[in-house]
Amino acid sequence: MRLTWYGHSAFRVEAGAARILIDPFLSGNPSWGQSWEGPAEGITHVLLTHGHDDHIGDAAEILKKTGAMLVGNFEVCRFLVGKGVDEGKINPGNHGGTVDCGGFTTTFVNALHSSSSAASGGGNTYLGNPAGLVLHFPEDKTLYHMGDTDIFGDMALIDELHQPAVGLVPIGDRFTMGGAVAALACQRYFHFEKVVPCHFGTFPMIDRTADKFVDGLEGSKTEVLLPKIGEAFEI
Repeated sequence: MRLTWYGHSAFRVEAGAARILIDPFLSGNPSWGQSWEGPAEGITHVLLTHGHDDHIGDAAEILKKTGAMLVGNFEVCRFLVGKGVDEGKINPGNHGGTVDCGGFTTTFVNALHSSSSAASGGGNTYLGNPAGLVLHFPEDKTLYHMGDTDIFGDMALIDELHQPAVGLVPIGDRFTMGGAVAALACQRYFHFEKVVPCHFGTFPMIDRTADKFVDGLEGSKTEVLLPKIGEAFEI
């Protein structure tokens, strides 16, 4: 499995024949500071955890340009169809559901957050419930993108049901759990081999570094990876 982090919660995942963008907030992302075309090259799937603009990002443009499959909750999928995305390319789901994405599956799990978009103007548009996404690959590690969330006790059930080896974990505080709480979640509820912190350092309102998360996992069996933005790495 090859991952690339583009800052905030945006990741590219390459496993088997799948080329996946998760929460592609790219052109407006100050941590990335570039266009979406490079990260979207050869993309087969776009996965969205929820409808906030710093997660939907460039999804509509990417989907229209590439013809990739969209995987997200029903409301987000319909919202993007309204933006010109091909209805035949959507693959909607919701909490507890698993969808076949061709070469891997995605399961929608709980996240404690909210979900709407202000991009349409005239106030926020409700976009369903926020989710975490568990990606099962037949010949690779199971990956769990938590989306935006706080800690919650039923994370233990996610670990029991799916046994994710790789976690993409929000740590920025204010809008998600902070680094120390995120580290507690990883230690108390999961058996991750490796974790990548995200949703930090993007805006002044959230934590600028991953220091609290790294300190919280010091001495644990979980390896914390701190990749450089835009540089691919192997897991």
